[in-house]
Amino acid sequence: MKKTTRSVSVGTVKMGGDSPVSIQSMTNTDTKDIEATSQQIKRLIGANCEVIRMALYDTECVGAFRELRKAFPDVPFVADIHFDYRIALGAIEAGVDKIRLNPGNIEEEWKIREVAMAAKAKGVPIRVGANSGSINKRFRNLERTPALVESALEQVRLLERHGFEDIVIAVKSSDVRETIEANRILSEKTDYPLHLGVTEAGPLRNSLIKTSAALGTLLLDGIGDTIRYSISGDPVEESMAARQLLLSLGLRKGIQLVSCPTCARTTINMEEYTSRVSEMIKGVEKPLTVAIMGCVVNGMGEGEHADLGIAGTKSGGVIFRNGEIVGKYDKEHLFEEFERLLKKLITDD
Repeated sequence: MKKTTRSVSVGTVKMGGDSPVSIQSMTNTDTKDIEATSQQIKRLIGANCEVIRMALYDTECVGAFRELRKAFPDVPFVADIHFDYRIALGAIEAGVDKIRLNPGNIEEEWKIREVAMAAKAKGVPIRVGANSGSINKRFRNLERTPALVESALEQVRLLERHGFEDIVIAVKSSDVRETIEANRILSEKTDYPLHLGVTEAGPLRNSLIKTSAALGTLLLDGIGDTIRYSISGDPVEESMAARQLLLSLGLRKGIQLVSCPTCARTTINMEEYTSRVSEMIKGVEKPLTVAIMGCVVNGMGEGEHADLGIAGTKSGGVIFRNGEIVGKYDKEHLFEEFERLLKKLITDD
Protein backbone atom coordinates (compact mmCIF):
# COMPACT_ATOMS: atom_id res chain seq x y z
CA MET A 1 0.00 0.00 0.00
CA LYS A 2 1.31 3.43 -0.95
CA LYS A 3 2.44 5.53 1.97
CA THR A 4 0.25 8.60 2.47
CA THR A 5 2.09 11.86 1.88
CA ARG A 6 1.05 15.47 1.56
CA SER A 7 -0.60 16.47 -1.70
CA VAL A 8 1.18 18.94 -3.96
CA SER A 9 -0.28 20.37 -7.18
CA VAL A 10 1.99 20.72 -10.20
CA GLY A 11 -0.30 22.29 -12.75
CA THR A 12 -2.95 19.69 -13.53
CA VAL A 13 -0.97 16.87 -11.90
CA LYS A 14 -1.21 16.10 -8.21
CA MET A 15 1.72 14.48 -6.42
CA GLY A 16 1.27 12.71 -3.13
CA GLY A 17 -1.91 12.11 -1.19
CA ASP A 18 -3.92 9.36 -2.82
CA SER A 19 -2.92 10.44 -6.35
CA PRO A 20 -1.29 7.91 -8.69
CA VAL A 21 2.48 7.94 -9.14
CA SER A 22 3.20 10.45 -11.90
CA ILE A 23 5.67 10.16 -14.79
CA GLN A 24 8.35 12.78 -15.40
CA SER A 25 11.06 13.38 -17.93
CA MET A 26 13.36 16.24 -18.90
CA THR A 27 14.08 17.84 -22.26
CA ASN A 28 17.67 17.67 -23.46
CA THR A 29 17.39 20.18 -26.28
CA ASP A 30 18.73 23.70 -25.79
CA THR A 31 15.83 25.45 -24.05
CA LYS A 32 16.51 28.58 -26.10
CA ASP A 33 15.94 26.54 -29.28
CA ILE A 34 12.17 26.90 -29.05
CA GLU A 35 11.39 24.85 -32.15
CA ALA A 36 13.53 21.85 -31.16
CA THR A 37 12.28 21.97 -27.58
CA SER A 38 8.66 22.22 -28.75
CA GLN A 39 9.06 19.14 -30.93
CA GLN A 40 10.57 17.20 -28.05
CA ILE A 41 7.77 18.27 -25.71
CA LYS A 42 5.23 16.99 -28.24
CA ARG A 43 7.03 13.64 -28.44
CA LEU A 44 7.12 13.38 -24.65
CA ILE A 45 3.40 14.10 -24.41
CA GLY A 46 2.83 11.39 -27.03
CA ALA A 47 4.80 8.98 -24.83
CA ASN A 48 2.48 9.63 -21.85
CA CYS A 49 4.88 11.92 -20.00
CA GLU A 50 2.84 13.87 -17.44
CA VAL A 51 5.36 16.37 -16.07
CA ILE A 52 8.13 17.88 -18.19
CA ARG A 53 11.23 19.51 -16.74
CA MET A 54 13.62 21.76 -18.62
CA ALA A 55 16.89 23.41 -17.67
CA LEU A 56 16.80 27.19 -17.43
CA TYR A 57 20.51 27.79 -17.30
CA ASP A 58 20.59 31.58 -17.78
CA THR A 59 18.21 34.53 -17.75
CA GLU A 60 17.71 34.35 -21.52
CA CYS A 61 16.12 30.93 -21.04
CA VAL A 62 13.28 32.62 -19.16
CA GLY A 63 12.19 34.36 -22.35
CA ALA A 64 12.27 31.08 -24.25
CA PHE A 65 10.29 29.42 -21.49
CA ARG A 66 7.69 32.18 -21.71
CA GLU A 67 7.11 31.28 -25.37
CA LEU A 68 6.94 27.56 -24.56
CA ARG A 69 4.40 28.28 -21.84
CA LYS A 70 2.21 30.05 -24.40
CA ALA A 71 2.55 27.14 -26.83
CA PHE A 72 1.72 24.52 -24.20
CA PRO A 73 -0.57 26.23 -21.67
CA ASP A 74 -1.81 23.02 -20.04
CA VAL A 75 1.40 20.98 -19.80
CA PRO A 76 2.86 20.79 -16.28
CA PHE A 77 6.32 22.35 -16.60
CA VAL A 78 9.18 22.25 -14.10
CA ALA A 79 12.06 24.72 -14.30
CA ASP A 80 15.44 23.30 -13.30
CA ILE A 81 17.40 26.13 -11.63
CA HIS A 82 20.98 26.28 -10.38
CA PHE A 83 23.11 29.15 -9.03
CA ASP A 84 21.02 32.18 -10.08
CA TYR A 85 17.90 32.91 -8.03
CA ARG A 86 16.77 35.49 -10.61
CA ILE A 87 16.09 32.69 -13.09
CA ALA A 88 13.76 31.08 -10.57
CA LEU A 89 11.92 34.37 -10.00
CA GLY A 90 11.60 34.85 -13.76
CA ALA A 91 10.28 31.32 -14.30
CA ILE A 92 7.68 31.78 -11.55
CA GLU A 93 6.54 35.04 -13.10
CA ALA A 94 6.40 33.35 -16.55
CA GLY A 95 3.98 30.69 -15.30
CA VAL A 96 6.06 27.64 -14.38
CA ASP A 97 4.24 24.94 -12.43
CA LYS A 98 7.13 23.83 -10.21
CA ILE A 99 10.72 24.81 -9.47
CA ARG A 100 13.60 22.39 -9.04
CA LEU A 101 15.97 24.34 -6.82
CA ASN A 102 19.33 23.51 -5.30
CA PRO A 103 19.74 25.85 -2.31
CA GLY A 104 23.24 24.47 -1.87
CA ASN A 105 24.54 26.43 -4.85
CA ILE A 106 22.70 29.67 -4.05
CA GLU A 107 24.77 31.02 -1.18
CA GLU A 108 22.81 33.91 0.31
CA GLU A 109 19.77 32.83 2.32
CA TRP A 110 17.87 36.01 1.43
CA LYS A 111 17.83 34.85 -2.19
CA ILE A 112 16.20 31.57 -1.18
CA ARG A 113 13.68 33.57 0.84
CA GLU A 114 12.84 35.69 -2.22
CA VAL A 115 12.21 32.57 -4.30
CA ALA A 116 10.13 30.96 -1.55
CA MET A 117 7.97 34.08 -1.16
CA ALA A 118 7.40 34.37 -4.91
CA ALA A 119 6.59 30.66 -5.23
CA LYS A 120 4.18 30.80 -2.30
CA ALA A 121 2.38 33.79 -3.76
CA LYS A 122 1.85 31.93 -7.05
CA GLY A 123 1.16 28.48 -5.56
CA VAL A 124 4.27 27.02 -7.18
CA PRO A 125 5.83 24.04 -5.35
CA ILE A 126 9.58 23.65 -5.00
CA ARG A 127 11.52 20.41 -5.33
CA VAL A 128 14.67 20.20 -3.27
CA GLY A 129 16.98 17.37 -2.37
CA ALA A 130 20.41 15.90 -2.74
CA ASN A 131 22.23 13.42 -4.90
CA SER A 132 25.48 11.60 -4.39
CA GLY A 133 27.41 14.48 -5.97
CA SER A 134 25.85 17.27 -3.90
CA ILE A 135 26.07 16.13 -0.29
CA ASN A 136 26.47 19.08 2.07
CA LYS A 137 30.01 19.30 3.46
CA ARG A 138 28.61 19.53 6.99
CA PHE A 139 27.44 15.93 6.72
CA ARG A 140 30.55 14.42 5.17
CA ASN A 141 31.38 12.81 8.53
CA LEU A 142 28.28 10.65 8.21
CA GLU A 143 27.90 7.51 6.12
CA ARG A 144 26.84 8.40 2.58
CA THR A 145 23.23 7.27 2.88
CA PRO A 146 22.32 9.25 6.02
CA ALA A 147 24.38 12.15 4.65
CA LEU A 148 22.15 12.18 1.57
CA VAL A 149 19.05 12.27 3.74
CA GLU A 150 20.32 14.97 6.08
CA SER A 151 21.47 17.14 3.17
CA ALA A 152 17.97 17.00 1.70
CA LEU A 153 16.25 17.65 5.02
CA GLU A 154 18.45 20.67 5.66
CA GLN A 155 17.15 22.20 2.45
CA VAL A 156 13.60 21.45 3.56
CA ARG A 157 14.19 23.13 6.92
CA LEU A 158 15.59 26.18 5.12
CA LEU A 159 12.36 26.60 3.15
CA GLU A 160 10.25 25.91 6.22
CA ARG A 161 12.03 28.70 8.09
CA HIS A 162 10.61 31.07 5.52
CA GLY A 163 7.10 29.70 5.82
CA PHE A 164 7.23 27.55 2.68
CA GLU A 165 5.92 23.99 2.86
CA ASP A 166 4.75 23.23 -0.69
CA ILE A 167 7.71 20.91 -1.10
CA VAL A 168 8.73 17.77 -3.02
CA ILE A 169 11.94 15.99 -2.00
CA ALA A 170 14.38 13.86 -3.98
CA VAL A 171 17.37 11.88 -2.75
CA LYS A 172 19.23 10.17 -5.57
CA SER A 173 22.40 8.18 -5.98
CA SER A 174 24.03 6.41 -8.90
CA ASP A 175 24.16 3.40 -6.57
CA VAL A 176 20.98 1.31 -6.49
CA ARG A 177 21.20 0.18 -2.86
CA GLU A 178 22.05 3.66 -1.67
CA THR A 179 19.06 5.11 -3.51
CA ILE A 180 16.75 2.53 -1.96
CA GLU A 181 18.04 2.95 1.58
CA ALA A 182 18.11 6.76 1.45
CA ASN A 183 14.50 6.93 0.31
CA ARG A 184 13.41 4.40 2.91
CA ILE A 185 14.99 6.51 5.65
CA LEU A 186 13.57 9.72 4.22
CA SER A 187 10.05 8.28 3.99
CA GLU A 188 10.18 7.59 7.74
CA LYS A 189 11.32 11.10 8.57
CA THR A 190 8.92 13.18 6.48
CA ASP A 191 5.51 13.15 4.83
CA TYR A 192 6.46 15.39 1.92
CA PRO A 193 5.97 13.77 -1.52
CA LEU A 194 9.05 11.96 -2.81
CA HIS A 195 10.49 12.18 -6.32
CA LEU A 196 12.29 8.92 -7.17
CA GLY A 197 15.15 8.32 -9.54
CA VAL A 198 18.66 6.94 -9.91
CA THR A 199 21.00 9.76 -10.86
CA GLU A 200 23.55 9.36 -13.65
CA ALA A 201 22.15 5.91 -14.40
CA GLY A 202 23.89 5.72 -17.77
CA PRO A 203 22.81 4.73 -21.29
CA LEU A 204 19.55 2.96 -22.05
CA ARG A 205 20.29 -0.61 -21.00
CA ASN A 206 22.20 0.37 -17.86
CA SER A 207 19.53 2.81 -16.78
CA LEU A 208 16.65 0.43 -17.42
CA ILE A 209 18.23 -2.16 -15.15
CA LYS A 210 19.45 0.15 -12.38
CA THR A 211 16.41 2.39 -12.27
CA SER A 212 13.89 -0.44 -12.46
CA ALA A 213 15.65 -2.26 -9.63
CA ALA A 214 15.66 0.80 -7.36
CA LEU A 215 12.27 2.28 -8.21
CA GLY A 216 10.50 -1.06 -8.41
CA THR A 217 11.69 -1.95 -4.92
CA LEU A 218 10.64 1.39 -3.46
CA LEU A 219 7.27 1.51 -5.19
CA LEU A 220 6.45 -2.00 -3.96
CA ASP A 221 7.31 -0.72 -0.48
CA GLY A 222 4.70 2.00 -1.02
CA ILE A 223 7.36 4.72 -1.28
CA GLY A 224 7.35 7.33 -4.05
CA ASP A 225 4.95 9.81 -5.60
CA THR A 226 6.58 10.72 -8.90
CA ILE A 227 9.35 9.03 -10.90
CA ARG A 228 11.91 9.73 -13.58
CA TYR A 229 14.25 7.38 -15.41
CA SER A 230 17.60 9.04 -16.06
CA ILE A 231 18.84 7.89 -19.48
CA SER A 232 21.82 9.22 -21.45
CA GLY A 233 19.82 9.54 -24.65
CA ASP A 234 16.32 10.23 -25.91
CA PRO A 235 14.08 11.40 -23.03
CA VAL A 236 11.09 9.76 -24.71
CA GLU A 237 12.66 6.45 -23.65
CA GLU A 238 12.51 7.68 -20.05
CA SER A 239 8.77 8.25 -20.21
CA MET A 240 8.10 4.95 -21.93
CA ALA A 241 10.18 3.04 -19.39
CA ALA A 242 8.44 4.76 -16.46
CA ARG A 243 5.00 3.92 -17.80
CA GLN A 244 5.98 0.31 -18.37
CA LEU A 245 7.33 0.02 -14.84
CA LEU A 246 4.11 1.38 -13.34
CA LEU A 247 2.08 -0.91 -15.59
CA SER A 248 4.14 -3.95 -14.61
CA LEU A 249 3.72 -3.17 -10.91
CA GLY A 250 -0.04 -2.81 -11.27
CA LEU A 251 0.13 0.91 -10.48
CA ARG A 252 -1.30 1.88 -13.87
CA LYS A 253 -3.96 0.38 -16.09
CA GLY A 254 -3.04 -0.65 -19.59
CA ILE A 255 -2.32 -3.54 -21.91
CA GLN A 256 0.23 -6.09 -20.74
CA LEU A 257 2.23 -7.49 -23.65
CA VAL A 258 3.39 -11.09 -23.16
CA SER A 259 5.86 -12.56 -25.65
CA CYS A 260 8.08 -15.63 -25.67
CA PRO A 261 11.91 -15.42 -25.59
CA THR A 262 12.13 -17.50 -28.84
CA CYS A 263 13.88 -20.80 -29.53
CA ALA A 264 14.60 -23.06 -32.52
CA ARG A 265 10.85 -23.68 -32.94
CA THR A 266 10.19 -19.98 -33.60
CA THR A 267 8.68 -19.49 -37.06
CA ILE A 268 8.28 -15.71 -37.15
CA ASN A 269 10.36 -12.58 -36.70
CA MET A 270 9.45 -11.89 -33.07
CA GLU A 271 11.00 -8.43 -33.02
CA GLU A 272 8.91 -7.38 -35.99
CA TYR A 273 5.70 -8.89 -34.62
CA THR A 274 6.08 -7.46 -31.12
CA SER A 275 7.07 -4.08 -32.52
CA ARG A 276 3.93 -3.88 -34.67
CA VAL A 277 1.68 -4.93 -31.81
CA SER A 278 3.43 -2.54 -29.42
CA GLU A 279 2.48 0.34 -31.70
CA MET A 280 -1.15 -0.82 -31.68
CA ILE A 281 -1.38 -0.84 -27.88
CA LYS A 282 0.64 2.31 -27.16
CA GLY A 283 -1.15 4.51 -24.64
CA VAL A 284 -4.20 2.26 -24.27
CA GLU A 285 -5.35 2.26 -20.64
CA LYS A 286 -7.82 -0.64 -20.73
CA PRO A 287 -6.52 -3.58 -18.63
CA LEU A 288 -5.97 -6.37 -21.15
CA THR A 289 -3.32 -9.02 -21.82
CA VAL A 290 -1.99 -9.49 -25.35
CA ALA A 291 0.36 -12.37 -26.23
CA ILE A 292 2.78 -12.86 -29.12
CA MET A 293 4.21 -16.38 -29.28
CA GLY A 294 6.80 -17.70 -31.70
CA CYS A 295 5.14 -21.01 -32.52
CA VAL A 296 1.89 -22.94 -32.13
CA VAL A 297 3.52 -25.73 -30.09
CA ASN A 298 3.91 -23.71 -26.89
CA GLY A 299 2.12 -20.55 -27.89
CA MET A 300 -1.41 -21.67 -27.19
CA GLY A 301 -0.47 -23.05 -23.77
CA GLU A 302 1.71 -20.19 -22.57
CA GLY A 303 -0.67 -17.58 -23.92
CA GLU A 304 -3.94 -19.21 -22.93
CA HIS A 305 -4.77 -16.52 -20.39
CA ALA A 306 -4.35 -13.72 -22.94
CA ASP A 307 -7.40 -11.77 -24.03
CA LEU A 308 -5.96 -11.82 -27.54
CA GLY A 309 -2.86 -13.37 -29.02
CA ILE A 310 -0.86 -14.48 -32.03
CA ALA A 311 1.02 -17.79 -32.33
CA GLY A 312 3.43 -17.89 -35.25
CA THR A 313 3.23 -20.25 -38.21
CA LYS A 314 5.48 -20.54 -41.26
CA SER A 315 3.01 -18.60 -43.38
CA GLY A 316 1.89 -16.05 -40.78
CA GLY A 317 0.10 -17.07 -37.61
CA VAL A 318 -3.03 -18.06 -35.78
CA ILE A 319 -5.04 -15.62 -33.70
CA PHE A 320 -6.44 -16.89 -30.43
CA ARG A 321 -8.67 -15.51 -27.69
CA ASN A 322 -8.52 -16.93 -24.16
CA GLY A 323 -6.82 -20.06 -25.44
CA GLU A 324 -9.29 -20.68 -28.30
CA ILE A 325 -8.21 -20.33 -31.94
CA VAL A 326 -10.11 -17.65 -33.85
CA GLY A 327 -8.51 -18.33 -37.23
CA LYS A 328 -5.36 -18.95 -39.22
CA TYR A 329 -4.05 -16.18 -41.48
CA ASP A 330 -1.20 -15.40 -43.80
CA LYS A 331 1.05 -12.58 -42.70
CA GLU A 332 -0.62 -10.05 -45.00
CA HIS A 333 -4.01 -10.47 -43.33
CA LEU A 334 -2.86 -11.47 -39.86
CA PHE A 335 -2.25 -7.99 -38.48
CA GLU A 336 -5.29 -6.52 -40.18
CA GLU A 337 -7.55 -9.03 -38.41
CA PHE A 338 -5.61 -8.80 -35.16
CA GLU A 339 -5.95 -5.01 -35.09
CA ARG A 340 -9.67 -5.27 -35.83
CA LEU A 341 -10.22 -7.66 -32.94
CA LEU A 342 -8.00 -5.61 -30.65
CA LYS A 343 -9.96 -2.42 -31.34
CA LYS A 344 -13.17 -4.28 -30.61
CA LEU A 345 -11.80 -5.50 -27.27
CA ILE A 346 -10.67 -1.98 -26.37
CA THR A 347 -14.00 -0.36 -27.17
CA ASP A 348 -16.24 -3.08 -25.69
CA ASP A 349 -17.45 -2.37 -22.15
